Amino acid sequence: MLALCQQALALRCGPPMLSTARPTPEPAAAAAADGGAVLQGEAAKQWLAERGIVRHDMAPQDHDRAGYRSEPVRPKVGGDMPDGPRPGWFHVPAPGGSETRYAELKESLEARRADAGGTKLATVCEEAQCPNIGECWNGGTATIMLLGDTCTRGCKFCAVKTDAAPEPPDETEPWNTADAVANWGVDYIVLTSVDRDDLPDGGAGHFAQTVGLLKFRRPELRVECLVSDFAGDAAAVRTLARSGLDVFAHNVETVERLQPMVRDRRASYAQSLAVLRRAKEFGNCDGRRVYTKTSIMLGLGETAEEVLRTMRDLREADVDVLTFGQYLRPTERHLAVVEYVTPEQFDYFRREGEAMGFRYVASGPLVRSSYKAGELFLAAMMDEDDERDAEQQQQQQQQQ
Repeated sequence: MLALCQQALALRCGPPMLSTARPTPEPAAAAAADGGAVLQGEAAKQWLAERGIVRHDMAPQDHDRAGYRSEPVRPKVGGDMPDGPRPGWFHVPAPGGSETRYAELKESLEARRADAGGTKLATVCEEAQCPNIGECWNGGTATIMLLGDTCTRGCKFCAVKTDAAPEPPDETEPWNTADAVANWGVDYIVLTSVDRDDLPDGGAGHFAQTVGLLKFRRPELRVECLVSDFAGDAAAVRTLARSGLDVFAHNVETVERLQPMVRDRRASYAQSLAVLRRAKEFGNCDGRRVYTKTSIMLGLGETAEEVLRTMRDLREADVDVLTFGQYLRPTERHLAVVEYVTPEQFDYFRREGEAMGFRYVASGPLVRSSYKAGELFLAAMMDEDDERDAEQQQQQQQQQ
């Protein structure tokens, strides 16, 4: 299930950068291979130092890593939560103000719902009571749910209701959504859904049809699709990647070690990386550019090195945009929070991501998959790339 929905419920392009450094053995394994006793901790570090080996995670400049944990933890359902109340950085201002864009969009949405001939748009922002609704709507961004509200998977961090056989999709939904959004006044729309493993293509065709109709009604509208892994179906990924969308988003959710503990057994780390890689390959054709995006939850017991390794894997998959947010337990029947990650630690990963070559990194306790998706930086990045492509095309025509 997608981090946008699950985590809101709880609160609510540079080339790949490949490491050229030789992989260094784990201290214990290296010592054993050398014929000696298995060493751990400080003894292992000394063993490496005596042989002139410095591991990336032991380098002096990375020693602190903003105080992020270095020992892995296994999250548990029913496990102990962090002591004390939630930190103060989780408080956000009310959406507020009768003269704000938030108020205008809310009034417009309510008017359409009251209109007997209109359609009921389901926004994740409202139904999940997302704390960022004011900031996003004031910035002209909203997130729409497609394909119903029942998921075919059961991830241990998500409170969305599940069923092996949800109701069939509403065949008129693409047209109704396009009509409503075209008149709604947003600049950037995020389309998302629950997992629909019951559908032959996982819902890819439904998404693609919605995107095509939105672009037909408003060609200038930026469209992001935050989708499932389509069970690894390359044909489904191709269908959506070539639909005319601007951003193909799929969440890897967590580090590789925690995947089986956090996500449904039908999801996997390798499958998610493959989906993101294929989306870029399929989407960048016929002169088009598709941006890829993913999100990672922190606070589930992952180590700094595990997060950095995941980031490197994502760059090798040519992912453009990365977001980090705090995992928050939706109910006591879901995984307990291992720790609340500090803003300083989130900022550390932002800096590391920018240094690795991600085009854009959003990192903070309240950041969600579609958080500020259409903010000026990301929208301006797309506009600049479009202008650069147009200039290059014009120069090529003049040279002919």
